[in-house]
Amino acid sequence: MSTILKGIAASNGIAIAKAYRLVEPDLSYEKKNVQNVDEEVNRLHSAVAESKTELEAIREHALKELGADKAAIFDAHLLVLSDPELLSQIEDKIKNDQVNAEFALKETADMFVTMFEQMDNEYMRERAADIRDVTKRILAHLLQVDIPNPSMIAEEVVVIAEDLTPSDTAQLNREFVKGFATNVGGRTSHSAIMARSLEIPAVVGTKTAIQDIQNGDLVIVNGLTGDVHINPTPEVVEQYKKEQEKFEQQKAEWAKLLHEKTVSKDGHHVELVANIGTPNDLQGVVDNGGEGVGLYRTEFLYMGRDELPTEEEQFESYKAVLEGLNGKPVVVRTLDIGGDKKLPYLPLPEEMNPFLGFRAIRLCLDRQDIFRTQLRALLRASAYGNLKIMFPMISNLNEFREAKSILLEEKDKLIQEGVKVSDEIEVGIMVEIPSTAVLADLFAKEVDFFSVGTNDLIQYTMAADRMNERISYLYQPYNPSILRLVKRVIDAAHQEGKWAGMCGEMAGDEIAIPLLLGLGLDEFSMSASSILKARSQIRTLNKADMEKLAEQALNLTTNDEVLELVKKFTNH
Repeated sequence: MSTILKGIAASNGIAIAKAYRLVEPDLSYEKKNVQNVDEEVNRLHSAVAESKTELEAIREHALKELGADKAAIFDAHLLVLSDPELLSQIEDKIKNDQVNAEFALKETADMFVTMFEQMDNEYMRERAADIRDVTKRILAHLLQVDIPNPSMIAEEVVVIAEDLTPSDTAQLNREFVKGFATNVGGRTSHSAIMARSLEIPAVVGTKTAIQDIQNGDLVIVNGLTGDVHINPTPEVVEQYKKEQEKFEQQKAEWAKLLHEKTVSKDGHHVELVANIGTPNDLQGVVDNGGEGVGLYRTEFLYMGRDELPTEEEQFESYKAVLEGLNGKPVVVRTLDIGGDKKLPYLPLPEEMNPFLGFRAIRLCLDRQDIFRTQLRALLRASAYGNLKIMFPMISNLNEFREAKSILLEEKDKLIQEGVKVSDEIEVGIMVEIPSTAVLADLFAKEVDFFSVGTNDLIQYTMAADRMNERISYLYQPYNPSILRLVKRVIDAAHQEGKWAGMCGEMAGDEIAIPLLLGLGLDEFSMSASSILKARSQIRTLNKADMEKLAEQALNLTTNDEVLELVKKFTNH
C-alpha cells in the first residue's frame, strides 16, 4: 500500500532506497523465577559472545572511518565484556536467586554503575557509562532486539528517525546513506543543516515517519518538495528516477558557474561563502565554488568525544581549514554550546529555557579556561590564512568588549612567547539577538563586521521556538519585522565602512536572496550545496530593481504579503 507523508523539505535532491529505522529499541522485560538456571547462564553467555562479535566489528569500522580516539571507546566496552568480576556476579545472581538472565544482568550492572558513579576518580566515573552501554547491548541480545548503529550501514538506505543528533549525522556514511526523513525538526534544525553539508536529500518534521515506515520498506525522499513516499508503485519510482535525472542535469548547469564571480545582472559583486562544521567539509566548499567560509561552527570539534579538545587538536583543525582555502576568508565562530547542543563532559545546569540560557559567549566568558584555549589555537592558526573571528550570541556591548579584551590578552601572550600571529584578523559578531540589531549603529563603531544569524534572530524576534512543530508557522524569515532588523544591521555597517554578512539559513533561500541583494548584504553564507544555485539566481537579478523590491517589502504587513511580492517581482 503506497502512502505519502508531508514534511518540510530540508535538503535538496531525491533519494530512492530501502528504509533503515534508527530508533531506540524497547528493552523492557519482567522479572521471572526460573527452574533451569543452567539454561539461563547459557543464554547469558551467548548474549555476551554476540555482543563481543558485534563490538569488535564496530571497533574495526570506527578505527578505519573515524580514527583511533573514537575506536578507543569500543576498546573500553570490550574490556567490560570480559570483566570476570561483573560476569561471575551476574551468574551467581541467576543461580542463587533463580531469576532470569535479564533481571540478574540489570540488577548487577545497576549496582556496579552506582558504585562507580560515587567514586572520586574521574576515570572510574567514566567506566559507569561504559557498563551502562555494554549492559544495554547484552540485554538487547537476550531479548533478541536489534540495536541500530548508523556507522555500520553497508547498503544503500534512507534513514528514518525521530530526530538525528549531530553525533548520529556525523556517523552517517554518505556512500550508503542516500537520504533521511525524521518525525521532528525544521529547516534550521541541526539534522537539516548537517544533511545539507553532507549533500544528501532530507525531509524533516513528518510527524509520523517512524510510526508509518518499517525496516526494509522502499522509500522515496523528495527533498525538493518535502514529500516522503512509502512503498510507491513501480510507475511512481520510474517517475522519480526521471526527476532525479532532471535534478542532476540542473546541477550540471549550475556547475558551469564554478569559477565565476557572483555578480548581479547590473554588475554588483557579492560574496558567496559556505557554512562548515569540520575540516572534512572543505572539499564541498571547493567543489561548489565557495569564495570562502562565512561560518565555521567549531562546536563539532567538541562533540562526540569524552573530553575537551586540546589547544593542539584545535590548532591543527583551524590550520587545515585556513590552509585549505589558500588565502580566501574564513570566519570562525567561537564555541557555541548550550541550547540544544550539549556536551557529556561539560555538565550545564538544567534550565527551563536553555535557548535563552547559559550558552555560547555567556558560557565562554564564565569558563575562560575553555575560551582562552580556543582563542590561543585560533590566533596560532591565523598565520596560515585569512582568519576572521566571530563571537556568537552577543546581546550587549560589554560582552563584546570583554571577549575582545580576552582575545587581545592571549594575542599579546603569544607574541611575547615568540609565536607568529597575523595582524590582519578582523573581529566581528553574530547578530542573532534583537537587542544587538537595534543597537547596530553603536556596535558598528567597535566591531569589524556583522554576520546575521537568522535562525536564532527569527526565533527570538517572533518568540517562537524553531524546534516546535506546533508553532513552525511563526518561523517567518520574510516578516517585515525581520527585514527591518536586517536592514538596520546592513545600514549601520555601511555607515562605518564595515561589511555585513548573513550566515543563517535565510542567506541561501531563493525567496530571500532578491530581498537581501536589495537591502545591500555584502556576504551570503550558506550550505556549500546551495552556492551554485544561488550564484545562478543572482546573475539573473538586477540590483537596482531589487532595491525597489526591498523598499516595498519593508512597508508590507505580513510574511505572506512579502512572499507574494517577491514571486510576482521575480516571475517565480
